[in-house]
Amino acid sequence: MRCLTCQSLSMKAICKDCQENFLSSSFYKRELEKDFFVYSFYKFDEVKELINTKYQFYGDRVFKILSTLSLQKFSSNFTFPHKIYAIPIDDHTFHQFSQTAILTKSLQSKFIKPIFNTLKATNRVKYAGKDLEFRKKHKRDFVYVGKKDIQVILIDDLVTTGLTILEAKECLEKNGCEVLFALTLSDAKN
Repeated sequence: MRCLTCQSLSMKAICKDCQENFLSSSFYKRELEKDFFVYSFYKFDEVKELINTKYQFYGDRVFKILSTLSLQKFSSNFTFPHKIYAIPIDDHTFHQFSQTAILTKSLQSKFIKPIFNTLKATNRVKYAGKDLEFRKKHKRDFVYVGKKDIQVILIDDLVTTGLTILEAKECLEKNGCEVLFALTLSDAKN
Protein backbone atom coordinates (compact mmCIF):
# COMPACT_ATOMS: atom_id res chain seq x y z
CA MET A 1 0.00 0.00 0.00
CA ARG A 2 1.12 3.56 -0.60
CA CYS A 3 0.61 6.57 1.65
CA LEU A 4 -2.20 8.73 0.28
CA THR A 5 -0.29 11.94 0.89
CA CYS A 6 3.34 11.23 -0.05
CA GLN A 7 2.97 7.98 -2.06
CA SER A 8 5.74 6.19 -0.13
CA LEU A 9 5.26 2.55 0.78
CA SER A 10 3.34 2.27 4.02
CA MET A 11 1.41 -0.25 6.09
CA LYS A 12 -1.16 2.48 6.81
CA ALA A 13 -3.31 4.64 4.53
CA ILE A 14 -1.29 7.64 5.76
CA CYS A 15 2.30 6.97 6.80
CA LYS A 16 3.62 7.95 10.23
CA ASP A 17 5.83 10.70 8.76
CA CYS A 18 2.87 12.37 7.05
CA GLN A 19 0.74 11.97 10.18
CA GLU A 20 3.39 13.73 12.25
CA ASN A 21 4.53 16.34 9.71
CA PHE A 22 1.38 17.28 7.79
CA LEU A 23 -1.62 16.28 9.89
CA SER A 24 -1.01 17.85 13.25
CA SER A 25 -4.37 19.27 14.18
CA SER A 26 -5.17 22.84 15.14
CA PHE A 27 -8.36 24.22 16.68
CA TYR A 28 -10.73 26.49 14.78
CA LYS A 29 -13.91 28.05 16.11
CA ARG A 30 -16.94 29.39 14.24
CA GLU A 31 -20.16 30.77 15.68
CA LEU A 32 -23.11 29.28 13.78
CA GLU A 33 -25.73 31.18 15.77
CA LYS A 34 -25.60 33.32 18.89
CA ASP A 35 -23.53 31.48 21.51
CA PHE A 36 -23.46 28.20 19.58
CA PHE A 37 -20.10 27.19 18.17
CA VAL A 38 -18.62 24.54 15.94
CA TYR A 39 -14.99 23.59 16.54
CA SER A 40 -12.86 22.09 13.78
CA PHE A 41 -9.37 20.68 13.60
CA TYR A 42 -8.14 21.16 10.02
CA LYS A 43 -8.27 23.73 7.27
CA PHE A 44 -10.37 22.31 4.47
CA ASP A 45 -7.72 22.77 1.78
CA GLU A 46 -5.31 20.69 3.90
CA VAL A 47 -7.60 17.65 4.17
CA LYS A 48 -10.09 17.92 1.30
CA GLU A 49 -8.75 14.86 -0.52
CA LEU A 50 -8.64 12.87 2.70
CA ILE A 51 -12.22 13.79 3.63
CA ASN A 52 -13.34 12.78 0.14
CA THR A 53 -12.10 9.24 0.85
CA LYS A 54 -15.48 8.78 2.56
CA TYR A 55 -16.60 7.81 -0.97
CA GLN A 56 -13.89 5.12 -1.26
CA PHE A 57 -13.74 1.60 0.17
CA TYR A 58 -10.59 2.48 2.17
CA GLY A 59 -11.97 5.71 3.62
CA ASP A 60 -12.67 4.15 7.01
CA ARG A 61 -8.91 3.74 7.54
CA VAL A 62 -8.33 7.39 6.69
CA PHE A 63 -11.09 8.56 9.02
CA LYS A 64 -9.71 6.43 11.87
CA ILE A 65 -6.33 8.11 11.47
CA LEU A 66 -7.81 11.62 11.25
CA SER A 67 -10.07 11.01 14.25
CA THR A 68 -7.16 9.71 16.33
CA LEU A 69 -5.06 12.77 15.50
CA SER A 70 -7.85 15.25 16.27
CA LEU A 71 -11.01 14.19 18.10
CA GLN A 72 -9.35 11.54 20.26
CA LYS A 73 -6.68 14.05 21.22
CA PHE A 74 -9.47 16.54 22.04
CA SER A 75 -11.36 14.05 24.23
CA SER A 76 -8.24 13.12 26.20
CA ASN A 77 -7.91 16.79 27.25
CA PHE A 78 -11.63 17.52 27.69
CA THR A 79 -13.11 17.76 31.18
CA PHE A 80 -16.66 18.42 32.31
CA PRO A 81 -18.46 18.29 35.67
CA HIS A 82 -20.35 15.15 34.56
CA LYS A 83 -20.60 12.75 31.63
CA ILE A 84 -22.05 14.15 28.39
CA TYR A 85 -22.99 12.41 25.15
CA ALA A 86 -21.52 12.60 21.65
CA ILE A 87 -24.04 12.09 18.86
CA PRO A 88 -23.02 11.67 15.21
CA ILE A 89 -25.10 13.46 12.63
CA ASP A 90 -26.80 10.76 10.59
CA ASP A 91 -24.44 7.84 11.21
CA HIS A 92 -26.15 5.80 8.51
CA THR A 93 -23.66 3.58 6.72
CA PHE A 94 -22.78 4.94 3.30
CA HIS A 95 -20.16 3.28 1.11
CA GLN A 96 -19.59 0.45 3.64
CA PHE A 97 -18.88 2.64 6.70
CA SER A 98 -20.10 5.70 8.56
CA GLN A 99 -17.52 8.46 8.82
CA THR A 100 -19.51 10.24 11.56
CA ALA A 101 -19.67 7.03 13.63
CA ILE A 102 -15.89 6.59 13.34
CA LEU A 103 -15.32 10.18 14.46
CA THR A 104 -17.77 9.89 17.34
CA LYS A 105 -16.31 6.61 18.59
CA SER A 106 -12.92 8.27 18.98
CA LEU A 107 -14.38 10.67 21.56
CA GLN A 108 -15.00 7.92 24.14
CA SER A 109 -13.52 9.11 27.44
CA LYS A 110 -14.23 9.55 31.13
CA PHE A 111 -16.40 12.58 30.31
CA ILE A 112 -17.81 11.74 26.85
CA LYS A 113 -20.00 8.78 25.95
CA PRO A 114 -20.79 8.20 22.26
CA ILE A 115 -24.29 7.04 21.41
CA PHE A 116 -25.17 5.80 17.95
CA ASN A 117 -28.18 5.29 15.68
CA THR A 118 -30.26 7.98 17.36
CA LEU A 119 -30.20 11.00 15.02
CA LYS A 120 -31.26 10.08 11.51
CA ALA A 121 -32.02 12.12 8.40
CA THR A 122 -35.22 11.08 6.67
CA ASN A 123 -34.18 13.01 3.54
CA ARG A 124 -30.90 11.64 2.19
CA VAL A 125 -30.29 14.41 -0.34
CA LYS A 126 -26.63 14.98 -1.23
CA TYR A 127 -25.35 18.50 -0.49
CA ALA A 128 -21.90 18.17 -2.09
CA GLY A 129 -21.46 20.98 -4.60
CA LYS A 130 -24.90 22.48 -3.92
CA ASP A 131 -25.50 26.13 -3.08
CA LEU A 132 -27.10 27.63 0.03
CA GLU A 133 -30.53 27.98 -1.57
CA PHE A 134 -30.60 24.31 -2.52
CA ARG A 135 -29.64 23.35 1.04
CA LYS A 136 -32.36 25.57 2.50
CA LYS A 137 -35.02 24.06 0.23
CA HIS A 138 -33.97 20.44 0.87
CA LYS A 139 -33.71 19.98 4.62
CA ARG A 140 -32.49 16.72 6.14
CA ASP A 141 -35.65 16.31 8.25
CA PHE A 142 -33.95 14.70 11.24
CA VAL A 143 -35.64 12.28 13.60
CA TYR A 144 -34.23 11.64 17.08
CA VAL A 145 -34.95 8.40 18.95
CA GLY A 146 -32.45 8.60 21.80
CA LYS A 147 -32.31 9.62 25.44
CA LYS A 148 -34.07 12.81 26.49
CA ASP A 149 -32.84 15.53 28.86
CA ILE A 150 -29.14 15.01 28.19
CA GLN A 151 -26.27 17.30 27.26
CA VAL A 152 -24.84 16.63 23.82
CA ILE A 153 -21.92 17.31 21.49
CA LEU A 154 -22.86 17.01 17.80
CA ILE A 155 -20.32 15.35 15.47
CA ASP A 156 -19.94 15.72 11.69
CA ASP A 157 -17.04 15.40 9.27
CA LEU A 158 -17.36 18.82 7.65
CA VAL A 159 -19.16 22.11 8.22
CA THR A 160 -19.91 24.21 5.16
CA THR A 161 -22.92 26.49 5.64
CA GLY A 162 -23.75 25.09 9.09
CA LEU A 163 -27.36 24.39 8.15
CA THR A 164 -27.14 20.63 8.75
CA ILE A 165 -25.65 21.11 12.21
CA LEU A 166 -28.24 23.75 13.12
CA GLU A 167 -31.09 21.55 11.87
CA ALA A 168 -29.75 18.61 13.92
CA LYS A 169 -29.42 20.88 16.96
CA GLU A 170 -33.02 22.03 16.58
CA CYS A 171 -34.25 18.42 16.39
CA LEU A 172 -32.34 17.46 19.54
CA GLU A 173 -33.61 20.52 21.40
CA LYS A 174 -37.20 19.64 20.49
CA ASN A 175 -36.49 16.31 22.21
CA GLY A 176 -35.26 17.89 25.43
CA CYS A 177 -31.54 17.71 24.75
CA GLU A 178 -29.11 20.55 25.35
CA VAL A 179 -26.56 20.80 22.53
CA LEU A 180 -23.38 22.29 23.99
CA PHE A 181 -21.38 22.63 20.74
CA ALA A 182 -20.44 20.74 17.57
CA LEU A 183 -17.16 19.17 16.46
CA THR A 184 -16.08 18.57 12.87
CA LEU A 185 -12.84 17.50 11.25
CA SER A 186 -12.83 20.53 9.02
CA ASP A 187 -14.56 23.82 8.34
CA ALA A 188 -14.92 24.59 4.63
CA LYS A 189 -14.60 28.31 5.45
CA ASN A 190 -11.08 27.85 6.89
